[in-house]
Amino acid sequence: MIRLMPKRYDFHIHSLLTEGELLPSEIAQRCTVLGYSGIAITDHVDASNVELVLGCLVPACRELDENFGLKVLAGVELTHVPPTLIGKMAGRARELGADVVVVHGETIVEPVQRGTNMAALKTAGVDILAHPGLITEEEAVMAAERGVFLELTSRRGHSLANGHVAKTARAAGAALLLNTDSHSPGDLITPDEAVNIAAGCGLTEGEVKAVLEKNPESLLERIP
Repeated sequence: MIRLMPKRYDFHIHSLLTEGELLPSEIAQRCTVLGYSGIAITDHVDASNVELVLGCLVPACRELDENFGLKVLAGVELTHVPPTLIGKMAGRARELGADVVVVHGETIVEPVQRGTNMAALKTAGVDILAHPGLITEEEAVMAAERGVFLELTSRRGHSLANGHVAKTARAAGAALLLNTDSHSPGDLITPDEAVNIAAGCGLTEGEVKAVLEKNPESLLERIP
Protein backbone atom coordinates (compact mmCIF):
# COMPACT_ATOMS: atom_id res chain seq x y z
CA MET A 1 0.00 0.00 0.00
CA ILE A 2 1.28 3.45 -0.89
CA ARG A 3 1.23 5.77 2.12
CA LEU A 4 1.48 9.40 1.01
CA MET A 5 -0.26 12.57 2.03
CA PRO A 6 0.64 14.92 -0.82
CA LYS A 7 -1.06 18.23 -1.40
CA ARG A 8 -4.35 17.96 -3.29
CA TYR A 9 -4.95 19.86 -6.51
CA ASP A 10 -7.79 19.55 -9.02
CA PHE A 11 -7.76 21.47 -12.29
CA HIS A 12 -10.99 20.12 -13.78
CA ILE A 13 -14.17 21.09 -11.89
CA HIS A 14 -17.53 22.29 -13.25
CA SER A 15 -19.85 24.85 -11.67
CA LEU A 16 -23.52 25.57 -12.27
CA LEU A 17 -22.47 27.97 -15.01
CA THR A 18 -22.57 24.87 -17.21
CA GLU A 19 -23.31 21.29 -16.11
CA GLY A 20 -22.21 21.45 -12.49
CA GLU A 21 -24.44 21.75 -9.43
CA LEU A 22 -22.51 24.23 -7.28
CA LEU A 23 -21.65 27.90 -7.30
CA PRO A 24 -17.92 28.64 -7.55
CA SER A 25 -17.98 29.83 -3.94
CA GLU A 26 -19.37 26.51 -2.68
CA ILE A 27 -16.82 24.61 -4.75
CA ALA A 28 -14.05 26.64 -3.09
CA GLN A 29 -15.54 26.08 0.36
CA ARG A 30 -15.95 22.33 -0.05
CA CYS A 31 -12.43 21.98 -1.46
CA THR A 32 -11.03 23.99 1.45
CA VAL A 33 -12.72 21.63 3.91
CA LEU A 34 -11.28 18.63 2.03
CA GLY A 35 -7.79 20.07 2.38
CA TYR A 36 -7.14 21.10 -1.20
CA SER A 37 -4.28 23.47 -2.01
CA GLY A 38 -5.50 24.61 -5.42
CA ILE A 39 -8.33 24.19 -7.91
CA ALA A 40 -9.40 25.35 -11.35
CA ILE A 41 -13.06 25.79 -12.23
CA THR A 42 -13.16 24.79 -15.88
CA ASP A 43 -16.68 24.95 -17.24
CA HIS A 44 -17.69 23.48 -20.61
CA VAL A 45 -17.44 26.02 -23.43
CA ASP A 46 -17.56 26.41 -27.17
CA ALA A 47 -18.10 29.51 -29.31
CA SER A 48 -21.67 29.89 -28.02
CA ASN A 49 -20.85 30.60 -24.37
CA VAL A 50 -17.14 31.23 -23.80
CA GLU A 51 -17.62 34.98 -23.28
CA LEU A 52 -20.50 34.47 -20.86
CA VAL A 53 -18.77 31.77 -18.82
CA LEU A 54 -15.43 33.53 -18.47
CA GLY A 55 -17.12 36.88 -17.93
CA CYS A 56 -18.60 35.34 -14.79
CA LEU A 57 -15.79 33.01 -13.73
CA VAL A 58 -12.76 35.27 -14.02
CA PRO A 59 -13.83 37.97 -11.54
CA ALA A 60 -15.46 35.42 -9.22
CA CYS A 61 -12.34 33.26 -9.07
CA ARG A 62 -10.12 36.29 -8.47
CA GLU A 63 -12.21 37.17 -5.41
CA LEU A 64 -12.33 33.59 -4.16
CA ASP A 65 -8.57 33.26 -4.59
CA GLU A 66 -8.10 36.24 -2.27
CA ASN A 67 -10.55 35.07 0.37
CA PHE A 68 -10.09 31.30 0.69
CA GLY A 69 -7.15 29.30 1.91
CA LEU A 70 -6.42 27.77 -1.49
CA LYS A 71 -5.52 28.84 -5.02
CA VAL A 72 -8.64 29.32 -7.16
CA LEU A 73 -8.15 29.58 -10.93
CA ALA A 74 -10.59 30.39 -13.71
CA GLY A 75 -10.57 28.10 -16.69
CA VAL A 76 -12.50 26.38 -19.44
CA GLU A 77 -12.93 22.94 -20.90
CA LEU A 78 -13.23 23.18 -24.69
CA THR A 79 -15.88 20.52 -25.21
CA HIS A 80 -16.68 18.76 -28.49
CA VAL A 81 -15.09 21.69 -30.33
CA PRO A 82 -14.10 20.59 -33.87
CA PRO A 83 -10.35 19.96 -34.09
CA THR A 84 -9.99 22.73 -36.70
CA LEU A 85 -11.39 25.27 -34.22
CA ILE A 86 -9.48 24.30 -31.07
CA GLY A 87 -6.66 26.75 -31.72
CA LYS A 88 -9.07 29.63 -32.26
CA MET A 89 -11.09 28.76 -29.16
CA ALA A 90 -8.03 28.34 -26.94
CA GLY A 91 -6.75 31.72 -28.03
CA ARG A 92 -10.11 33.35 -27.35
CA ALA A 93 -10.27 31.81 -23.89
CA ARG A 94 -6.84 33.22 -23.07
CA GLU A 95 -7.88 36.66 -24.30
CA LEU A 96 -10.87 36.50 -21.95
CA GLY A 97 -8.68 35.75 -18.95
CA ALA A 98 -8.64 31.96 -18.61
CA ASP A 99 -5.83 30.79 -16.33
CA VAL A 100 -6.20 27.16 -17.39
CA VAL A 101 -7.34 25.76 -20.74
CA VAL A 102 -8.48 22.13 -20.78
CA VAL A 103 -9.52 20.27 -23.92
CA HIS A 104 -12.13 17.50 -23.70
CA GLY A 105 -10.17 14.57 -25.09
CA GLU A 106 -11.17 11.46 -27.00
CA THR A 107 -12.76 9.59 -24.11
CA ILE A 108 -14.04 6.14 -24.99
CA VAL A 109 -17.52 6.90 -23.62
CA GLU A 110 -18.48 9.90 -25.79
CA PRO A 111 -18.46 10.48 -29.58
CA VAL A 112 -15.57 12.96 -29.63
CA GLN A 113 -14.26 13.75 -33.12
CA ARG A 114 -11.16 11.81 -34.08
CA GLY A 115 -8.20 14.14 -34.25
CA THR A 116 -9.23 16.12 -31.16
CA ASN A 117 -6.34 14.81 -29.07
CA MET A 118 -3.69 15.74 -31.61
CA ALA A 119 -5.23 19.12 -32.38
CA ALA A 120 -5.20 19.96 -28.68
CA LEU A 121 -1.60 18.85 -28.29
CA LYS A 122 -0.49 21.01 -31.20
CA THR A 123 -2.27 24.12 -29.92
CA ALA A 124 -0.37 26.79 -28.03
CA GLY A 125 -2.11 27.71 -24.81
CA VAL A 126 -3.62 24.31 -24.02
CA ASP A 127 -2.59 23.12 -20.56
CA ILE A 128 -4.41 19.83 -20.09
CA LEU A 129 -5.78 17.13 -22.38
CA ALA A 130 -8.63 15.68 -20.33
CA HIS A 131 -9.55 11.99 -20.35
CA PRO A 132 -7.73 11.30 -23.65
CA GLY A 133 -9.04 7.75 -23.96
CA LEU A 134 -6.94 5.36 -26.04
CA ILE A 135 -4.23 7.93 -26.60
CA THR A 136 -1.55 6.86 -29.06
CA GLU A 137 2.18 6.70 -28.50
CA GLU A 138 2.62 9.52 -31.03
CA GLU A 139 0.16 11.71 -29.15
CA ALA A 140 1.82 11.01 -25.80
CA VAL A 141 5.21 11.93 -27.24
CA MET A 142 3.69 15.16 -28.55
CA ALA A 143 2.30 15.88 -25.07
CA ALA A 144 5.76 15.42 -23.58
CA GLU A 145 7.37 17.66 -26.20
CA ARG A 146 4.76 20.41 -25.89
CA GLY A 147 4.42 20.31 -22.11
CA VAL A 148 0.72 19.44 -22.17
CA PHE A 149 -0.46 17.50 -19.12
CA LEU A 150 -2.43 14.31 -19.70
CA GLU A 151 -5.29 13.61 -17.35
CA LEU A 152 -6.04 10.65 -15.16
CA THR A 153 -9.55 11.01 -13.85
CA SER A 154 -11.82 9.78 -11.12
CA ARG A 155 -14.86 10.45 -13.33
CA ARG A 156 -17.02 7.41 -13.99
CA GLY A 157 -16.74 6.22 -17.59
CA HIS A 158 -13.85 8.47 -18.52
CA SER A 159 -11.70 6.63 -15.96
CA LEU A 160 -11.99 3.33 -17.86
CA ALA A 161 -8.92 4.26 -19.90
CA ASN A 162 -6.79 5.43 -16.94
CA GLY A 163 -4.50 2.41 -17.04
CA HIS A 164 -3.80 2.87 -20.73
CA VAL A 165 -3.21 6.60 -20.32
CA ALA A 166 -0.78 6.03 -17.44
CA LYS A 167 1.15 3.33 -19.29
CA THR A 168 1.39 5.32 -22.53
CA ALA A 169 2.37 8.52 -20.75
CA ARG A 170 5.08 6.74 -18.80
CA ALA A 171 6.62 5.31 -21.96
CA ALA A 172 6.64 8.73 -23.64
CA GLY A 173 7.76 10.73 -20.63
CA ALA A 174 4.55 12.79 -20.61
CA ALA A 175 3.41 14.43 -17.39
CA LEU A 176 0.17 13.34 -15.75
CA LEU A 177 -2.36 15.04 -13.48
CA LEU A 178 -5.22 13.48 -11.52
CA ASN A 179 -8.45 15.48 -11.78
CA THR A 180 -12.04 14.69 -10.84
CA ASP A 181 -14.11 16.34 -13.60
CA SER A 182 -16.50 17.09 -10.74
CA HIS A 183 -20.08 18.06 -11.50
CA SER A 184 -21.59 17.50 -8.04
CA PRO A 185 -20.38 17.54 -4.41
CA GLY A 186 -20.05 13.77 -4.33
CA ASP A 187 -17.55 13.84 -7.19
CA LEU A 188 -14.88 15.62 -5.14
CA ILE A 189 -12.32 13.28 -3.59
CA THR A 190 -10.09 13.36 -0.54
CA PRO A 191 -6.27 13.31 -0.69
CA ASP A 192 -6.33 9.66 0.41
CA GLU A 193 -8.73 8.75 -2.37
CA ALA A 194 -6.52 10.54 -4.88
CA VAL A 195 -3.53 8.47 -3.78
CA ASN A 196 -5.50 5.23 -4.14
CA ILE A 197 -6.81 6.15 -7.61
CA ALA A 198 -3.34 7.05 -8.86
CA ALA A 199 -1.84 3.89 -7.37
CA GLY A 200 -4.65 1.90 -8.98
CA CYS A 201 -3.38 3.05 -12.37
CA GLY A 202 -0.20 1.08 -11.69
CA LEU A 203 1.95 4.04 -10.73
CA THR A 204 4.87 3.74 -8.32
CA GLU A 205 5.01 5.75 -5.12
CA GLY A 206 7.33 8.28 -6.74
CA GLU A 207 5.04 8.58 -9.77
CA VAL A 208 2.00 9.06 -7.55
CA LYS A 209 3.73 11.91 -5.73
CA ALA A 210 4.65 13.51 -9.06
CA VAL A 211 1.10 13.23 -10.38
CA LEU A 212 -0.50 14.63 -7.25
CA GLU A 213 2.01 17.29 -6.22
CA LYS A 214 5.03 17.95 -8.44
CA ASN A 215 3.14 18.19 -11.74
CA PRO A 216 0.32 20.40 -10.40
CA GLU A 217 2.87 22.76 -8.92
CA SER A 218 4.66 22.87 -12.27
CA LEU A 219 1.38 23.91 -13.88
CA LEU A 220 0.87 26.64 -11.28
CA GLU A 221 4.32 28.03 -12.02
CA ARG A 222 3.18 28.85 -15.58
CA ILE A 223 0.39 31.11 -14.40
CA PRO A 224 1.24 34.81 -13.91
